[in-house]
Amino acid sequence: MLQQNEKFRDGDRSLQKAVIIGGGISGKLAARVLSDYFQEVIILERDQEPIGPYPRKGTPQGEHLHALLFAGSDGLEALFPGITEQFHSSGAIKINSTQDLAWFHHGVWKLRFDGGDSSTLQTRPHLEWHIEQYLKRIRNVTIQYNHHVQNYVFDKEKNRVIGVKAKDKSGSIKTLHADLIVDGSGVSSLTSNWLNQQGIHIPEEKVKIGLSYISKFFQLPENHERDWAIKLVYPNPPHEKIGGTLSKVEGNRYIVTIIGYHNEIHEKEVLKTENGFIELTKRLPKPDIYQEIKDATALSDTSVYHVPHIIWRRFDKIKNLPEGLLLIGDTICRIDPVFGQGMSIAVLEAQELKKLLHQNQTQQKITATFHKHAAKIISPIWNMVLTEDFRYPETIGKKPDALSFQQWYAKNIFLLSSENQEVFHSFIKVMNLIKPTTILMRPKIIKSVLKRAFSR
Repeated sequence: MLQQNEKFRDGDRSLQKAVIIGGGISGKLAARVLSDYFQEVIILERDQEPIGPYPRKGTPQGEHLHALLFAGSDGLEALFPGITEQFHSSGAIKINSTQDLAWFHHGVWKLRFDGGDSSTLQTRPHLEWHIEQYLKRIRNVTIQYNHHVQNYVFDKEKNRVIGVKAKDKSGSIKTLHADLIVDGSGVSSLTSNWLNQQGIHIPEEKVKIGLSYISKFFQLPENHERDWAIKLVYPNPPHEKIGGTLSKVEGNRYIVTIIGYHNEIHEKEVLKTENGFIELTKRLPKPDIYQEIKDATALSDTSVYHVPHIIWRRFDKIKNLPEGLLLIGDTICRIDPVFGQGMSIAVLEAQELKKLLHQNQTQQKITATFHKHAAKIISPIWNMVLTEDFRYPETIGKKPDALSFQQWYAKNIFLLSSENQEVFHSFIKVMNLIKPTTILMRPKIIKSVLKRAFSR
């Protein structure tokens, strides 16, 4: 068992208890951080206790392709030392990030070379299972399954959330008081409606993208000429709206995830016949994925998931947000999952929370400061995502400033990534959230962009 020794102090008293709503990735990350500073950390999870690394009801997106970017992978290892090796020893696939990735993007194949970086390919259930097993070895963390949080316990006079009311499997309602409540339950959490009931308005940015995810697992025929571990065929906006990824994962399986923007995929047609999924892959910009799976053995049913819009709830702009309440992960921002940044954002937020707690600030300042710092993490990523989402005229929402220039510049970076190794390597670091977008504005890269643009 792992014993956490540090205690976070609020004034002159040691903080006793933190309650986390939701046992998904964000909730687990928050629990790991808080376990170093609170005497007791309780996760309240709606689902039943898992019996293995399998999809669960509370995360329907778990049956689709997931990825940890460099920043997310590095941060996860820092929070859970040794977990990366656990992933690999239990079947996750370690790849060279630029050598083993075949990526068709905006009409060109990106360069493939040894950039010295590695990535891990695995399913979300596999990743989440190992995080959960790690948490169960920490003595002051407990997970209470089959618990549905229904309301907050609120001290209106002090404007402070002091607990939650939760219903257990038997239908009984119980009250848990805590020094800190963390909502990591995701985009459909109870917090937004509850704050509205208290007369607290949440500013939000919402963009309609009409995204559909359709996935299936396969066992591929042996092919000794297959020199990649993951192949990504991205649509070239605005005319192409369907893309797909074929990725190796644990268990000698491959997962194929097809994405379609603005309701381009008619899932009833896909689900109507056993061959519907394979027929869908014929609509991709390149036939590569179809060629790989046309003779493959299906290992699962076809799964469907919808993201009609992305949303960023600006808790950082609420001046009278109740104390004792902290939001994390998709509860704050659900971003376009196509770009794989969601889990990594949650990791970065957890690291930021750890940093603030380590500085021994008062709890009141912790919650207010955390939401402001989380916004600084999200803002550049949100802007990058919208730059791509708004390549489709059907996308509805507030557009970023200087959108046309950003799209023009980004497009040239994408195309240069098929011929200029330095540009692609810089783009990989930005995409993986370990470097700011400003590195793509270095004089040498600007010169390459201008040379490419004006020579054509």
